Amino acid sequence: MFKTVLKHLSPAGERGRLSVLIFHRVLPQPDPIFPGEVDAAAFDAICRWAKSWCHVLPLDQAVQGLRNRSLPERALAITFDDGYADNHTVAQPILQRHGLSATFFIATDFLDGGRMWNDTVIESVRRCPSAQLDLSSLPRPDGSGHLGQHPITTAVEKRQAITATIGAIKYLPVAERQALTERIAACAQVHPPHDLMLTSQQVREMRRAGMQIGAHTRSHPILATLDADAARAEIAESRQCLEQLLGERVGLFAYPNGKPGTDYSPESVAIVRDLGFDAAVSTTWGASHSHTDLFQIPRFTPWDRSKLRFGARFAGNLWRT
Repeated sequence: MFKTVLKHLSPAGERGRLSVLIFHRVLPQPDPIFPGEVDAAAFDAICRWAKSWCHVLPLDQAVQGLRNRSLPERALAITFDDGYADNHTVAQPILQRHGLSATFFIATDFLDGGRMWNDTVIESVRRCPSAQLDLSSLPRPDGSGHLGQHPITTAVEKRQAITATIGAIKYLPVAERQALTERIAACAQVHPPHDLMLTSQQVREMRRAGMQIGAHTRSHPILATLDADAARAEIAESRQCLEQLLGERVGLFAYPNGKPGTDYSPESVAIVRDLGFDAAVSTTWGASHSHTDLFQIPRFTPWDRSKLRFGARFAGNLWRT
């Protein structure tokens, strides 16, 4: 049924549409704090549905199809952001079992033992030995008080504490945000792990296995908050790092967080174009067509666990575009 619907909504050629799925992590087992996070079983099902319903293409080929108006019907690409180690250890084997490829956008400062700021918050809450996380010694960045005292005895309470804390500090400058998260870890009496992100060797292995690698800045900043020189350096240096690592050109880019106007600006788009990338992806929901700006390709993922609901939301995303 869905194959027929998608054929109608996403035909070949001139009227072709490209759907791009976005993921971040694929966990080995469900996470009680974040039960909606994609785990191995859920990702295996998504790959099975995608292969059954769609023509799954590497993103660079899909971009070329958009440019030439030569997409196959039911065109789909799969992408991952940030560069988590489970992309290699969990997601890649599942993709390979289904004969699929994906594009992995890497924030290069976190390779080889780095850690993203939000994971410092998450792991501080997760591993805190106390029933309450006391952050009353840390002022809120907006000056409206302190970061609070958070009960964390249940998974729900931990999730609420994580959400509140991340929301309060998300738009700080990179260095300030990083320093504050380390203070949060100290308050929690936690030493967060250093193996959450990919190693350089894992990135090379993924590329040799047929996966694509794209740039995602160095430190995952909010590009819209940076001046032009700083934004250019973040984007260009991340690509340079990956090109040196892989010994080949890197032509694809993903905007961190990816909401236009909030997370990146028209100036950010102009920088990516000027640096000679082939295309870039956002996190705006929708599907691409022949008139889509190839430097703002939309992406989405239905998070529904059942085949029927996933397929319906997938089709709905095409219908609305």
